[in-house]
Amino acid sequence: MPFTQFTIRQASNAIRMGELSPTELTRSCLARIERLNPALNAFITVTAESALEEARRAEVEIRSGKRRGPLHGIPLALKDIVDTAGVRTTAASLLFEKRVPTEDAFIVKRLKAAGAVLLGKLNLQEFAYGGSGIIGAFGIARNPWDTERITGGSSSGSAAAVASGLCLGTIGTDTAGSIRLPSAFCCITGFKPTFGLVSAHGVIPLAPSYDHVGPMARTADDCALILDAIAAYDSWDANSSTVQSGGYAQALADKTEKPRLGIPDLFFLDDLDPQVAAAFDEAVRIARPMASEIKSVSIPVDTDRTVHVYEAYQYHAKYLPGSADSYQPETLRRIMAGETVTAQDHQVKKAALLELRRKAVRIFDDVDLILTPTVPVLPPVIADLQAHPGQLRPAEIVMLRNTRPFNVLGLPSISLPCGFSTSGLPIGLQITGPAHEDAAVLRFAHAFQQDTDRNKLSPARQHLSL
Repeated sequence: MPFTQFTIRQASNAIRMGELSPTELTRSCLARIERLNPALNAFITVTAESALEEARRAEVEIRSGKRRGPLHGIPLALKDIVDTAGVRTTAASLLFEKRVPTEDAFIVKRLKAAGAVLLGKLNLQEFAYGGSGIIGAFGIARNPWDTERITGGSSSGSAAAVASGLCLGTIGTDTAGSIRLPSAFCCITGFKPTFGLVSAHGVIPLAPSYDHVGPMARTADDCALILDAIAAYDSWDANSSTVQSGGYAQALADKTEKPRLGIPDLFFLDDLDPQVAAAFDEAVRIARPMASEIKSVSIPVDTDRTVHVYEAYQYHAKYLPGSADSYQPETLRRIMAGETVTAQDHQVKKAALLELRRKAVRIFDDVDLILTPTVPVLPPVIADLQAHPGQLRPAEIVMLRNTRPFNVLGLPSISLPCGFSTSGLPIGLQITGPAHEDAAVLRFAHAFQQDTDRNKLSPARQHLSL
């Protein structure tokens, strides 16, 4: 198996045992980026020189007995919405094409402290405002399973990079499903933690009341390893949670009672593509022996977007005078949707949102975890979306239908591979738990992945052109 197809756990163990060097692994990733990125367009910026320097430093430290942990020497990458000191952070927009932050985001500081090697910045939908991944100043990140199709957004480059072995893991952001949707479409694992568990300080916001930051990798185990490094209280983030349990990777092996699983009775299973429905039914069949019981459950769904559009507009209002032409037209249209929303409107709806989150605990009175399909449909063809621009936003809302409710509720939620269409397109399973039960979600996802081989497949093996 090529080094670039290792999981983080496999690479970390090989480095620890002296069987693989961080420099060797980093060079392999950089060579693969050079070969495949022209076709995939996953990276906006590649920091090859600094990555090799970080890898060499990690190698020296590990050899001298100063290993910092499982991410030491592991090549990761960052969605280009996460600030990096001295490296431009564009949000895939001409507005920020030359923006170079002077300070690292909180999570970047955490990753550097863990010894991770940072390969560069990954493509996304402009300012993370959408689920297709096709709107942005630096072109479209393409799905490694079928480059004529979307990766999903907004963490489009992140999903493409992990799926094609350009890096071993990434950091994505998720306001309505932007980690889980592209993870499902690209056959990787993406985890949206409990709201506030991971600091968003130094991450360009979309709608702070919904914004989540989390890991994307090949497995739930890998996501837990990254989460252990980045989950920490941050006084600079007003939404940062003081509930920080840690030990997520270690918790995967905890012996616990079989969880009670809930399947939604409405909304989440409506109008599924038949192949998605079949893959979900098979996933439930696999999960059944792992559960104490499976029952129907009701989940409140709030589709109001007042808070979202207000907060998005408020961030961009200072840039709009004189710079509106720097936005992609579709992004600008979405931002302007919040122009007429008043502060009072926002305050009322924000209060309702917080009340909804407080009541979310009741969903889990009779179940421990909820299973749904991640996305109701298969990855669309890029040309089809481009041919009907007026239908792009409605198409995105359908793609994000099953993920967004858990941003509203602030609950931990993961997407992992659970099947394929007859044409070989990936399909995702979504697992969601109560607030601050991140370990339980990761543990069940990890157990599910031990019983299937979906996450072990890669487009590199399916499509030899990659």
